[in-house]
Amino acid sequence: MSSQSSFEFYGADMAKIPPLRSIAETLILDPGVRAVSAAEAYELACQQHDVAVTDMPIYPAAAERLGLPKGAKVVNNCHGRIVGRSANARRFYNSLSPVEQQKVLGDIREAMYDFQKRPLIKAHAVLGLDRDLMIKATLVGGVDDAVNIFNWLANFTPFDELAEQYAASPKLPIQDILIIGDNFWNNADPFYNNHGGPQLALVDETANVIFNLGMRYFGERKKGTLTLAWTSGMRLGMAACHGGIKELDFSACADDACKAGKRSIAFFGLSGTGKSSHTNSADNSGTLPAGVTKVVLHDDAFQIDCEQKVCRVWEPTLFDKTDSRPLGHDDWRYIISVMNHGLIEVDGKVLPLGQDTRNSNGRALFDRDLLGAYVNRCGFPDTICWLMKDSCLPPLMRFEDPALAVAMGASLMTRRNRAENVPEEELQKLVFVPFANPFRVYELWRDVQAFTKVFHHGATGYCFNSGGFWKSSDVDLRPIPLKTSHTLQTAILLNKLQWEDLDFLPGAQIPTRKSVEAVLPGYYDAYHPANVENRAAYLATVRNRFRQRMMFLQSSDLHDKPSLLLSLINALGIKGADDE
Repeated sequence: MSSQSSFEFYGADMAKIPPLRSIAETLILDPGVRAVSAAEAYELACQQHDVAVTDMPIYPAAAERLGLPKGAKVVNNCHGRIVGRSANARRFYNSLSPVEQQKVLGDIREAMYDFQKRPLIKAHAVLGLDRDLMIKATLVGGVDDAVNIFNWLANFTPFDELAEQYAASPKLPIQDILIIGDNFWNNADPFYNNHGGPQLALVDETANVIFNLGMRYFGERKKGTLTLAWTSGMRLGMAACHGGIKELDFSACADDACKAGKRSIAFFGLSGTGKSSHTNSADNSGTLPAGVTKVVLHDDAFQIDCEQKVCRVWEPTLFDKTDSRPLGHDDWRYIISVMNHGLIEVDGKVLPLGQDTRNSNGRALFDRDLLGAYVNRCGFPDTICWLMKDSCLPPLMRFEDPALAVAMGASLMTRRNRAENVPEEELQKLVFVPFANPFRVYELWRDVQAFTKVFHHGATGYCFNSGGFWKSSDVDLRPIPLKTSHTLQTAILLNKLQWEDLDFLPGAQIPTRKSVEAVLPGYYDAYHPANVENRAAYLATVRNRFRQRMMFLQSSDLHDKPSLLLSLINALGIKGADDE
């Protein structure tokens, strides 16, 4: 299904076009703003002062898809102080007071007046690769920021590539998405974020418009666009997912014990929690049985449709950290573009060095062919996994109670990382990011309702601790190797685990000794919460963490849905919490 133009959407009463959408569309329709293809944006990007053309070839299939010349080379776009997302720069227009709205509208009009003094270009893309969920989007930027337009077209799909399928799709009750990006916006007003430089991400989710001002980092364009896509899907009754999902078919396995049929498993976590490692691993660290086939929908963004029992993808590429991809890594075959990489000369060729030598959070766009077999839609998730960094949690828990599964997702606890533009001290704090989606722009209760529906439609909830587990304190931890998590994932998929209740958290379960020792000898004693040192301190920390979860939910907009809030709070109750 396709989205609607402003004229189609507001045609019954054009006076209802929101002011931010009108400001954006007025700029987009200015004849002086030239439309460019991916190839034209690439050529302009190669001339930017902050872009270096390397000797690494762009993945040929991607270059052909984007209309680039044969042998086109990867570009490296380097920034200054800020090399990550700036969540604190977001301002939500519909949450501002009337006085603040008028102030912001004036500032935006002034910003657009200044923006038009420079040569501007625009590009059109299709978000979504399944014909039942396609949205047209337009991005405006300066000629001096063509690299972000090229990366945006590569990350999504240039409109012309899917124009025929898009035209054949029935209309959605959703507006086209509009994004305005000006890297050189400058405003010293303390109303706006100024950590590392003045920045503003102004969102009107009901109008499907976002302004990215003062933001060079491509992730702001990508996630800003996805924010509106996710929200559009939510408006259509689907669950918005900042996560990865894959579908495995065990039907052809030679071992009858492994014939578990077709299974779909999804992972939700912030950067650094293992979302991509769980989703994209070819063989789960060698633990998948011979004969299994796997397809990946995506490792970062999709939508769950409970009514049709399917999931749909938004993007044909991966936007990944590259700190674990040294020179010669096989993934470089699938490269399209890099950001904030050091460069190194090897045998007379200048190549990007993907190990964060220049700065943290080096990023790259890879073609989805990196995943092997992939699909644009897959089955409803049998299994939903929250990935957290909470030292109190064992490596794996299963939620027998759907309300607890939702509560743990709604109060997903983790630590910040250097993919985010925050002060250094913030990196040490535990933070809550509901459903691992820092890009939610609507009320939390809507996500809670959506995921409650997902679990009631048959998904089972799990939690993986991707940090370390308490040994003697919150800082003295037992490591949890990725292979251990992969082994547990495979055991879930093959139904090899039996479960016993976790004594202090009703509704939560951990693997039984017999079942888990069969796949991971020594696991039960090493990671059972009853065996931790300083158990009194451990239990006190557990109680404190779950109280923090309750307090977080109680301080949210779930107050508008008291029965929903009460069900989550009751599910988070620690047994014996009043015994201190």
